[in-house]
Amino acid sequence: MKTTGYAPVNGIKMYYETYGEGEIPLVLIHGGGSTIETSFSNIIPFLAKYRKVIAVELQAHGRTSDRNAPESFAQDADDVAALVKHLKIEKANFFGFSNGGSTTLQIAIRHPRLVNKIIALSAASKRDGLIAGFFEGMKGVTLEQMPMPLQEAYLKVAPNKDGLKVMFEKDRDRMINFQDWNDEDLQSIKAPTLLIVSQNDVITIDHTLKMSQLITEAKLIVLPGVHGSCIGEVCTVEKGSKMPEITAALVDEFLKAK
Repeated sequence: MKTTGYAPVNGIKMYYETYGEGEIPLVLIHGGGSTIETSFSNIIPFLAKYRKVIAVELQAHGRTSDRNAPESFAQDADDVAALVKHLKIEKANFFGFSNGGSTTLQIAIRHPRLVNKIIALSAASKRDGLIAGFFEGMKGVTLEQMPMPLQEAYLKVAPNKDGLKVMFEKDRDRMINFQDWNDEDLQSIKAPTLLIVSQNDVITIDHTLKMSQLITEAKLIVLPGVHGSCIGEVCTVEKGSKMPEITAALVDEFLKAK
């Protein structure tokens, strides 16, 4: 059963959905340009079998309102933390994909008391962690090049259809201006951490390995496929694939481990 709501969070109205039941909820944080549906609709049924799941939409994305300020991973982390506090949750697990994975790492850095465990899929903390040519390609990209399934998903749910271009440009500019994080920030993460990367991801395996060596309680999994395919993300989902179910089982094993 799904319930929905909005929370007043740092000057924006943040949309969220709740599924399943359980003591320590799993908070899902989508990728750039995405909605809850585009990132997680194919894996939520499997995750919600095991526990309570809360899926959020970040600043300017989907049903959540915008603010007159650029996007940042630190701000997104503060927004998600404020939502968790608004819901009177003392501790949660966090699972983020792509930009949401980087936001998840920032939550563990900036709000450690809220964190039980984290899962970061295809997350980056340094510019050289992305495949060659990524940033050069970002500089000239326009809304017309945004994947159509992401555009359609936004337009389907957003109250302000004109916000599509704004969201796209804020997402693009955040990545163009992305600055390396200090290794000390990752070393400060004490929560048990699961880092997942796909074999042919936008994030390199080498970068994910290096992050796993900086975080004391980190485990690393490399899965077959491309960016997002292991969770059935809308642009890379493979019809009939069992990967979303397999990934959910791996997440469940990690969260259940002592």
